Amino acid sequence: MARALPPPPPPPPRAACARPQQLSARRVSRGARVEGHGALTMELSESVQRGFQTLADPGSFDSNAFALLLRAAFQSLLDAQADEAVLDHPDLKHIDPVVLKYCHAAAATYILEAGKHRADKSTLSTFLEDCKFDRERIELFCTEYQNNKNSLESLLESIGRSLPHITDVSWRLEYQIKTNQLHKMYRPAYLVTLNVENTDSQSYPEISFSCNMEQLQDLVGKLKDASKSLERATQL
Repeated sequence: MARALPPPPPPPPRAACARPQQLSARRVSRGARVEGHGALTMELSESVQRGFQTLADPGSFDSNAFALLLRAAFQSLLDAQADEAVLDHPDLKHIDPVVLKYCHAAAATYILEAGKHRADKSTLSTFLEDCKFDRERIELFCTEYQNNKNSLESLLESIGRSLPHITDVSWRLEYQIKTNQLHKMYRPAYLVTLNVENTDSQSYPEISFSCNMEQLQDLVGKLKDASKSLERATQL
């Protein structure tokens, strides 16, 4: 009887990551999710990534043009008087205006997202490395971000970091039986009150509005459409 061969040895364990706390960018279906310390998560679209990859290319933006566009992105966010003129610097004239505006929007988007999550240098550097930024440009971006960080966070505090959400709804039916001219009438109306929570300011304002039956039915129909659309999206 032939002897059975011994089972093959188990594969060697994979080496542990040398930097377990290093943030990483991983692809998702509609963009990139930058994750790392704690609950920090930044959703970045494909458009923002492409814009940053163009910024990283010395053939598209030399060192001087990169520095000018980066400062313009911060200025357009923090200076209420700033307009498209921030991109009119003579040293940016050789760049296609469409490309220039596209990369400017990508930079501004990432700056806002980083400020929203109070990103640290490690977070910033990881995303920029994934977008093929060289060390010099990474250092320049991080320095510019640090110089404007307090102003950026103050701006975000003033406008809120997230949209409020509804915590409760109440309603009551009202009848208008007379007009100002004392004419008799029977017109039903619904008074709807939305209880809203603003997580940024920890406030709980109320939003009240009045509507007739047709308007209320239209509102309910649109909410049902939104609910079905969301349900289909979660099943993809």
